[in-house]
Amino acid sequence: MAATTLPSAAATARPTGRLRRFWDSTVGKKTIMAITGIAGIGFVFVHMAGNLQMFKPVGAAPAMHDYAVALRKLGALLWLARLGLLACVILHVIAATQLTLRNRAARPVAYARRQGQSSTLGARTMRIGGVLLLAFIAFHIADMTFGAGLAGFTHLDPYNNLRLGFQRWWAVTFYVVATVFLGLHLYHGAWASWRTIGARRSSDRPFARPIAIALAVIIAVGLAAVPIAAALGAFPEASARIELEDTISASAPAPATLGGGGR
Repeated sequence: MAATTLPSAAATARPTGRLRRFWDSTVGKKTIMAITGIAGIGFVFVHMAGNLQMFKPVGAAPAMHDYAVALRKLGALLWLARLGLLACVILHVIAATQLTLRNRAARPVAYARRQGQSSTLGARTMRIGGVLLLAFIAFHIADMTFGAGLAGFTHLDPYNNLRLGFQRWWAVTFYVVATVFLGLHLYHGAWASWRTIGARRSSDRPFARPIAIALAVIIAVGLAAVPIAAALGAFPEASARIELEDTISASAPAPATLGGGGR
C-alpha cells in the first residue's frame, strides 16, 4: 500500500497566508471597502424605502407596523443580517483607517500647497463624513431601535416613534446634516467602489458620474424627507396601539396545552 502523503504545514497555511497578504495590500483594503460599501448602499436603500411608507395617504401607521413585524418575524435571519452589517461597518472602518495611516506614513511632510486634481466635495469630506456617520448610526440605533431618551416610545410602533422623535428640533437637525454627509459619502464612495471592482473604467471626464449622483441624491433626499415632514407636522397622530395589539394577538400561537411551552 502506498504511503499517504500528508499536506505540509506550509501548504495547509497557504490559504490563510494569501488572505493575510490580500488584506495587507492596498488593493485588498480598497476591495474590502468597495464590497462592504456596496452592501451598505443596499441596506440604506431598503431602509429608506421602508421609511417612505410614512407618506402613504391612508394606512401609514399599520403599514409601518407591518413592516416592523415582518422584520421581527425573520428571527435568526434578521440577526444574521444585523451581524453581517456590523461586520461590514467594522471592516469598512478598519480598512479606511489603515489606508489613511498608510498614506500619511508615505508622505510624512505635508505639501506646501495643495491643488486638487479631479477632487470633489464628496472625496474631500470622506473622513469627517465617515466619523459623523458612525456617530449617527450609534445615535439612530439607540434612539429609534431602543427608544433611549425618547418619551412615548412604543415597541413595534415605528410610525408614532418617528412622528414623536422628530418633534425635537435638534434631532431633526442632526438627521438632516447626517443625510447630507451620507449623500456626499455615497457620491464618492459608490463611484470609487465601482471603479475598484472593475465595473467602471477610467475616464477623461472624472466628474461625469450620473449613476453615483442619482443614487446619492435619491437616498439623501428620501431619508431627509421623513424628519423634515415630521417636524412640519405632516404626520397626524395615529392610534396604532390597537393595531399593534391586534397584530400581536393574531400572530401569537394558540394557548399551550398541559406540558407545552409558552410563548
